[in-house]
Amino acid sequence: MDFVVIVALAGLIIGLSKGGLGAPLGAIIAPMLTIAFPVSEAVSLALPLLIVGDLFALAAYWKRWDRRYILLMLPPALIGIAVGTLLLVNLDNRVLKIVLGLFTLAFVVYKLVGSRLLAANYHPRQWHGLLAGLASGLASALANSGGIPFTTYMLLQDIPPRTFVGTTTLYFLLLNVLKLPGYIYAGLLSWERLVTLAAALPLIPVGVFIGRYVVMRIDRQWFERILLVVLTIAAFLLLFR
Repeated sequence: MDFVVIVALAGLIIGLSKGGLGAPLGAIIAPMLTIAFPVSEAVSLALPLLIVGDLFALAAYWKRWDRRYILLMLPPALIGIAVGTLLLVNLDNRVLKIVLGLFTLAFVVYKLVGSRLLAANYHPRQWHGLLAGLASGLASALANSGGIPFTTYMLLQDIPPRTFVGTTTLYFLLLNVLKLPGYIYAGLLSWERLVTLAAALPLIPVGVFIGRYVVMRIDRQWFERILLVVLTIAAFLLLFR
């Protein structure tokens, strides 16, 4: 019962985040799943749900992406995925909790200072994109936290907002799909688990619908502040519990 309830809640939260309530809400998923599962299982269980959520988001931004950034960052991301999957399989659960806690805390810090990147005197270099791709693949495979390096790099590029969101959506859909074979081969996801997760899938479009409705009726700034407090508490629980 705990498995069904928590996974269903994860599916709903993914839908809400894809429906417009944003990345801070999505960042809660992996720490929340660790309440009932080891970190490696929590990260892997979220993956199929994230892929379905990405598909819904992609439909809203179809062909709004810039493939140059995807072609630049995806090849090194494959190396990051391979290394991250190996670490996820072989590291002790306590170590993985610390890693997940640090990634969660890093997300909070990023949200607090990330807007200042727009004012930076930045000169783009191709290797910056390669490094961002490598880091996003590693962080995504290890803790579903690849958004920090990817978004940091993309914020520094001169692209329109819709192209930014479209590129981000397609990139992470591809990244998440590419993680699946390694997770299955490493035993992190079984077909039985995938079938069980299917029960949570209908809650993703429900979450998307609710998210689109709510996002126009709440104070976005205060909502994100509350979520950042929740994420900070979750990070410290992972680090010190």
